[in-house]
Amino acid sequence: MIAVIQRVSESSVKINEKIKTGIKKGLLILLGIEEADGNTDIEWLARKIINLRIFDDQQGVMNESILDHQGDILVISQFTLHASTKKGNRPSYIKAAKPEMAIPLYNQFVTELEVLLGKKVHTGEFGADMKVALVNDGPVTIIIDTKEKK
Repeated sequence: MIAVIQRVSESSVKINEKIKTGIKKGLLILLGIEEADGNTDIEWLARKIINLRIFDDQQGVMNESILDHQGDILVISQFTLHASTKKGNRPSYIKAAKPEMAIPLYNQFVTELEVLLGKKVHTGEFGADMKVALVNDGPVTIIIDTKEKK
């Protein structure tokens, strides 16, 4: 799994020109799922994200987590994170999981975040043409690949 985590002051997602959902202060997570991903990746990544100390404390130092700030999370599925650009100019998405595998893992990841966060996690719509808007706070952007956790 690859996650691009962005600290935001606000973020929203539109589908068919209608806002599906939005958040204020919190995290926008773009999530790419590949065939080799499983429960271990979900649990490790969700814990890692929830505990990331990327919010400012009283002294303005990034030393607090999303839990400390009671922020919201918006998760968007993004298979293009697994694009291979090694050969030619057209990206290959062969590593990205097919929907029948990716959708249950995506839903499980969202559920795991909800348990750890203690509230609803907002989502886009898997496979939809989405327009994602955000105001990156900082800017702070972190990329985590579960295949590099060791």
